[in-house]
Amino acid sequence: MAAENAGIVPRTPGLAYIGLVLTPLFWAGNAVVARGTVDSIPPLSMSFWRWVIALCILLPVGLPGVWRHRQVIRQHLGSMLALATFSVAAFNSLLYYAALTTTATNIALINSTIPIFVALLAWLLLGDRTRPLQALGIGLAILGILTVVAQGDLSVLLNLQAQPGDLIMVAAVASWGLFSVLLRRQAVPLPPLTFLTTQILLGSCVLLPFYLTDLVFFSGGFSWSGSTALPLLYFAIFPGILAYGFWNYGVQQIGPAKAAIFMYLVPVFASVLASIFLDEALGAPHLIGGALILSGLLLATRVGRRPPV
Repeated sequence: MAAENAGIVPRTPGLAYIGLVLTPLFWAGNAVVARGTVDSIPPLSMSFWRWVIALCILLPVGLPGVWRHRQVIRQHLGSMLALATFSVAAFNSLLYYAALTTTATNIALINSTIPIFVALLAWLLLGDRTRPLQALGIGLAILGILTVVAQGDLSVLLNLQAQPGDLIMVAAVASWGLFSVLLRRQAVPLPPLTFLTTQILLGSCVLLPFYLTDLVFFSGGFSWSGSTALPLLYFAIFPGILAYGFWNYGVQQIGPAKAAIFMYLVPVFASVLASIFLDEALGAPHLIGGALILSGLLLATRVGRRPPV
């Protein structure tokens, strides 16, 4: 991390590929562990303490960079606060709320459409050109989402009877899409470790009043024990710090286009883990919806003459 923060990134593509395989495994585990523990840890508590623990781990190595670049952070504070709100605060909180009423498999399938939402929002908000092939891919992926949400029954959509968790997860993916578009539009010149530490710090501050409100008036929090502390440590270390670090390193080593392909492993890993630990079964709607989403992603993220940003 210190080398990356200083801009010194050794060329080791073999390690990058290992990290890019582990990243979707950790993110799939995020959905599975959340689904398995959300009855014991309220979603906002899960989100807040995940980032507080991650921040405590990062501060010893990240704080010097934050202090060194404090002028840049102050100049871009509004932009960084918006980025932290949509990514650290909103995305993860919504994902954990989705786990209350939908399956880990559905969470992972809908989560895998993030590139689709990024392309769609970039077209709507930034005016990016969308090739016909990309438009077809976006359409197929959206059809795949609807298939998963409706569980293959059109009347579910017509009568607005979809699982609340599926719709909340769509909102979570849209939140990450907004973060990605804003990140392009309002780039902040900070080293990766400094940027991540600042984002987690600001996101935790955004979450604090919502967490306290939920703690006092709604959920009442949770009891700390081995069964609640271990999932929070997992959230902080594996899908939090390590996954973000592996992803950034992989993108630097092999490029964003190749790295994006590894994200197709998230629903694969999630379905296997969910079947082992949560007894979730894959049905025809999952297979059909997953095939449509995968086809849409392949078309929408296909590299043309110009590499994608």
